[in-house]
Amino acid sequence: MTPAPPGAGFLDRRLLFFTGKGGVGKSTVTAAVALLAAEQGRRVLLVEVDAKGNLTSLFEHPPVGFDPVEIYPGVCAMQMRTEAALREYLRLNLRIPVIGRLGPLASVLDFVATAAPGVKEILTVGKVCWEVRESLQGRADWDLVLVDAAATGHVLAQLDSPRAIQELVQVGPVRQQTDWMAELLADPAVTALHVVTAPEEMPVNETIELVDRARVELDVPLGSVVVNRVLPEPFTRADEPVFDALLSGSPRDRLDAELGAGASAVLDATRLAVSLRRSRSVHLTRLRDAVDLPLLYLPYLFVRDHGLRVTRMVAEHLAEELGQ
Repeated sequence: MTPAPPGAGFLDRRLLFFTGKGGVGKSTVTAAVALLAAEQGRRVLLVEVDAKGNLTSLFEHPPVGFDPVEIYPGVCAMQMRTEAALREYLRLNLRIPVIGRLGPLASVLDFVATAAPGVKEILTVGKVCWEVRESLQGRADWDLVLVDAAATGHVLAQLDSPRAIQELVQVGPVRQQTDWMAELLADPAVTALHVVTAPEEMPVNETIELVDRARVELDVPLGSVVVNRVLPEPFTRADEPVFDALLSGSPRDRLDAELGAGASAVLDATRLAVSLRRSRSVHLTRLRDAVDLPLLYLPYLFVRDHGLRVTRMVAEHLAEELGQ
């Protein structure tokens, strides 16, 4: 039997959260997954939690607000905003009409959130879960909801917010809301938490710690670890004698003489790339041994821009890793 590719089932769930240490490319990977799913004919809702407005720029689209806007064929995006989420919750679940800004009520929310961890987070997770439930029941047009979630230091509190609220509220409509949210988040057929990292010491350390804590503190199923910016291996150890010979005195001088000054610097750069690649492989080995999850590898892209072209390149490499 041919073994399944490491990413088998990656896009089969309806709700995917992406987290990772800041700077590892979490938003880029999330956008690439959205692009890949859309080009497979799926309708995607892309949710930006931190509301920085960077996610839509990966599709070369201006920032959006709380209401979903199509930013690419098949991809709609929204920014999570606490006040707007509270307004929608009051209107849909408690049947309280809210006109204009919430004013004092929003101030009360800030006060309660300070005293009761999970209150603000539940509005974010609740909105996401509501969109997924609506799609599962045929009332929303999403095949897939992707969340560019909080970074590793905050995502556990975000995803654990339904349980935190359950400990505070024992009965009533709020408790009923958190019950179905917790069930949806814990359903391995619906939800997965993916971690984006890089082959460097600090991101790998944070990833290992996050996975360990998630297994203890969350009921949310873990998906894959996406290792971004993996350097290529320009040559093997069997090729090293050739490089050593080329970089020695006479051959090196001849290269520069025949190909121009600095020609041998290309070989120096290649050797440096190999050294960096091999130093990072130590971290990858430790990561692979520690997390016991599928690892998907995305190469370092030697490009300067950050728009749709890069998103498409990442999506293409991701498709290869997923075997799609």
